[in-house]
Amino acid sequence: MIMVLFLLAAEVLFVATPFTAERSFTGEIEGPAVDRAGNVYAVSFARKNTIGRVTPEGKAEVFLEMPGTSLANGIRIAKDGMLYVADYTGHNVLKIDPATRKVSVFAHEPKMNQPNDLAMGKDGTLWASDPDWKNGTGQLWRIGTDAKVTRVAEGMGTTNGIELSPNGKYLYVNESVQRKVWRFRVMSDGTLAEKRLLIEFPDFAMDGMRVDRRGNLFISRHGKGTVAMVSPEGKLIREIDTLGAKPSNVAFSPDQRTVYVTEMEKGRLVRFRVP
Repeated sequence: MIMVLFLLAAEVLFVATPFTAERSFTGEIEGPAVDRAGNVYAVSFARKNTIGRVTPEGKAEVFLEMPGTSLANGIRIAKDGMLYVADYTGHNVLKIDPATRKVSVFAHEPKMNQPNDLAMGKDGTLWASDPDWKNGTGQLWRIGTDAKVTRVAEGMGTTNGIELSPNGKYLYVNESVQRKVWRFRVMSDGTLAEKRLLIEFPDFAMDGMRVDRRGNLFISRHGKGTVAMVSPEGKLIREIDTLGAKPSNVAFSPDQRTVYVTEMEKGRLVRFRVP
């Protein structure tokens, strides 16, 4: 017991270290998502139109070649192990069976600009951010387990990172260009209400974000080279250096003790430990 406590006390927290080699991924590296075995899936391993898989030990391989002209962005993994992927060129959410690597179109919506990042509720409902980069605007979509696609917000800024609170009562969305993070209440009928500003940053963009069990948001600060840890009340707790200027997204290990970050400038994954 004493040895266990000593090891925990000696563990270095909030300090990033490389997880994959530089340039192992392209500058479009995105995702990521972690399965129950601790494998990390991230976009654009070795070349742009792929999804890579990295073992817990850091061994990377091409997991999948994207079909046709499809290009992946945000990834989520359901309770049954299926991967759901935002296909931003095809206006799709794709479903991938990791055992067979079969790719199917789970949902398609031609009114989408560019499905970017995904959040997933405990019941399997998906939420998608959908920015229009050219016009600096964005919208949000809900995709039910029946694959029905419903627009739940429009007229926003460049919607990018998206995440649910641990209890599923709130949906967080950030706007990259406007540097704002918004909180919505998720109503029982799946609509959004009570929109309020959680935090606004004075500089640099944002990309993906995830939440820990306590409700703290971990937000990638693209251009600044950090991940910002923000409380559920909107207070900036700390910022973690990501060893590169362009972190694009974050994901937690199954035990929520390790945070994996996709970093574009050096084309690799980095990771850091949290309490």
